[in-house]
Amino acid sequence: MTAEFWSGRRVFITGHTGFKGAWLALWLNKLRAKVVGYSLPAPTMPSLFEAAQVAQTLRSLEGDVRDLERLRAGLREAAPEVVFHLAAQALVRTSYEDPVGTFSANLLGTVHLLEACRAAPALRAVIIVTSDKCYEESSAEKPRCEGDSLGGHDPYAASKACAEIATAAYRRSYFMPDATRIAVASARAGNVIGGGDWAADRLLPDLVRAFNTGRRARIRNPGATRPWQHVLDPLSGYMMLAERLSNDGQDFAEAWNFGPPPGGSVTVGEIADRAARIWGPGAAWEPESTPQPREASALVLDPGKANRRLAWKPWLGFDAALDWTVPWYKSWYQGSDARALAESQIERFMEVQSS
Repeated sequence: MTAEFWSGRRVFITGHTGFKGAWLALWLNKLRAKVVGYSLPAPTMPSLFEAAQVAQTLRSLEGDVRDLERLRAGLREAAPEVVFHLAAQALVRTSYEDPVGTFSANLLGTVHLLEACRAAPALRAVIIVTSDKCYEESSAEKPRCEGDSLGGHDPYAASKACAEIATAAYRRSYFMPDATRIAVASARAGNVIGGGDWAADRLLPDLVRAFNTGRRARIRNPGATRPWQHVLDPLSGYMMLAERLSNDGQDFAEAWNFGPPPGGSVTVGEIADRAARIWGPGAAWEPESTPQPREASALVLDPGKANRRLAWKPWLGFDAALDWTVPWYKSWYQGSDARALAESQIERFMEVQSS
């Protein structure tokens, strides 16, 4: 990833008020990109978008990706060279409660974004961010490669698989080299952690909310494993991929996994134990005793293609990811400035990358 590429680059982000979108916007601002964000209002209170005053770093457009005409107008105004599509309904439990809204946001929203991109004359690279949960569940716990079958047993996972299928269809139908200079790729990342996520029913936010008030956190599925990583790791992959799409076009217009290497997955219970130790005295948790919606018990990604062809890797290991995340929250709860906390970690991450 090169700072020179991003300096002055026109970038359009959907979902910039969300957790990953806000981190991406702050990073691009640090690199002096010209960013326009398109999103509904911040989905949580507090939120990183509000706490870090991300709106001061970009032009923020309020809109729903399910509103095709408003989305088209936003893209016309931004005239982007690079698009990152992160707007989504991102929670498994919410998908059970609102399957129609989930499919509408995650599938139709993606279709609308791709449709709007067809008429963007300066556009060169589009990154559609989906999820590691887009893969069909299997009893064999082998790492999932980009060519493995897509599927999903719950509405969230299925909606992400549908978004992948729609992206591939649009790529083959409208974004091939003989039809356009726009290159479209999808990015499938494992579970991310990092300061500033306050979504309900996510592990680290649930833990730190409880730790901060002296309550025992109640954790569902403590035996489930996930490919945990700090949010800056996959974001670095998205930006590296966008550079290659812009410079090399269709050679990189495909699906990509971003996650820790096989063997790097950790159980929910292990995360909770380590987070409690980092937080300090009084931090504790217990298993949730009430019935929970079904989720896959194990997810493992194979990021080998990104390692080989993009020279991408997760620069922060699992221990470092927790060491960066838990103190971030504790400092914020004690009154530290969210923007300063985030920007200092972005600077540290770029130093780690370049070392």
